Amino acid sequence: MRTDPATYEPGTPLYDPATEKVGEFQGHAGPHAMLRPLGGGREWEADPATLRPATERERLSAGVRAANERARAMPPDPDDLSRPPRPVPGCPACTELAERREAARTAYDRSAETDANVLLRQHQRREHRA
Repeated sequence: MRTDPATYEPGTPLYDPATEKVGEFQGHAGPHAMLRPLGGGREWEADPATLRPATERERLSAGVRAANERARAMPPDPDDLSRPPRPVPGCPACTELAERREAARTAYDRSAETDANVLLRQHQRREHRA
């Protein structure tokens, strides 16, 4: 069911078949509708005649995708002691400490494993704190 594009309120989730994405309606720019991904991001231009309200399933899927992208973009919290710290991708020091921890775990040396976790958390607090 298509609705007159002029009646969309800002923030309305719409499905753009040209990009196969759901975006929040931002407004009009000339003959185009401006959409922004759910959860934020770069706007794109869409043909208002082809847009339709997003289904519940499409909105949910886009929201989960946005939450997953945010989670991957955030560095691990070094203060979360409930789990072993995860190395920050691309950081040689994190990788070295994670390898040290894995070697200790393989050798069943829980003391060395704990030491590696402590050192990794300290490194992350110093180098990767936002």
